Amino acid sequence: MDSSDSDQYDEDLFNAQDMDTDDEFDREVQRRRRTTQDFDLLLLNLKPSVGRRGILAENFDLSKYTDYQCQRYFRFHTAQDVEQLRGLLRMPDMMRTETGTVAPGLEVLCITLRRLAYPCRYVDLGTMFPRSESALCQLFNLGLNHIYDNFSPKIIELNQPWLTLPQLHMYCDVIADKGAPLQNCWGFIDGTVRPICRPSEIQRELFNGHKRVHGIKFQSIVTPDGLIANLFGPMSGRRHDAALLNASGLLDHMERHYNINGQPLCIYGDPAYPQRPHLYRPFLGHNLTPQQQQFNTDMSSVRQVVEFGFGKVVENWAFLDYKKNLKLFLSPVGKLYHVGAILTNCLTCMYPAHGGLVNYFEIDPPSIDEYLQ
Repeated sequence: MDSSDSDQYDEDLFNAQDMDTDDEFDREVQRRRRTTQDFDLLLLNLKPSVGRRGILAENFDLSKYTDYQCQRYFRFHTAQDVEQLRGLLRMPDMMRTETGTVAPGLEVLCITLRRLAYPCRYVDLGTMFPRSESALCQLFNLGLNHIYDNFSPKIIELNQPWLTLPQLHMYCDVIADKGAPLQNCWGFIDGTVRPICRPSEIQRELFNGHKRVHGIKFQSIVTPDGLIANLFGPMSGRRHDAALLNASGLLDHMERHYNINGQPLCIYGDPAYPQRPHLYRPFLGHNLTPQQQQFNTDMSSVRQVVEFGFGKVVENWAFLDYKKNLKLFLSPVGKLYHVGAILTNCLTCMYPAHGGLVNYFEIDPPSIDEYLQ
């Protein structure tokens, strides 16, 4: 009620005190009180239901989003695709945080996708998900941890169903068909620096002099079908690509498993890497033979196309490219990039026609079911 209604109510109640009996007075008080409650309820019914900070307090309903909105907010093209992804990621129908916040698994996934898709504050997410900022933060971390804990081996380990020896030989064939002089190259390796917010501690350890940023480094291998087949890291930004290679144990694994009948399968990298039987790089020096120069040119042409795969992670999940939110010791910056790589592979598998690598090398990635099995 406004002030005039309140004054009228007090005046009526004062007049009611002149009634003859206490029973009549009590009945009048109760009647006035019920009238006030009914008036307040009427106002609540007339106004739209609002939550914290004026957010519409309606349950999240993915079916209300158009295909354009799904692709813009969640990066997957339809609501049905997001629901399929939830099932393949084995996210339960209902999920609970450590503090007891309960939410449908589909909503947890959508919160995770929306947060990663573009830098935004939790208060901004409240217009889409009617929850408090603390609850949204907890649910985002819940979804992030679920994906990482259950599916990080998909990009950490090389012994995957889609990386069998016949499949690796198929990769070698399609790369050679595009003019690569190497007949046994199945993928391309590179290191990437992901900038982070300048930390309060160990600044020198994290500073990358080449990029002139504080950051963390990852090593990844991309295959011709556009998948990030292997991801190692993070390590401090000052480390050289060769240091990541040595720490990853990648060459030892390839020597044990990718050496068939004395012909090793190899990957190709930039000049920062050492020359090994399972790892090739461009010929170095100023006095190269015409054959060596042609080798460098031909391998560079196919490798430049594959570099598209390294940029897809931050292209699809722009939150990972916003260093002000990537604060070491305050947020799981390494885990964020791993989950971004997993979800990027999911996009590649679900929409192969939208991948530049697939169109160039003309080889399809595994289906989303095969990738997440």
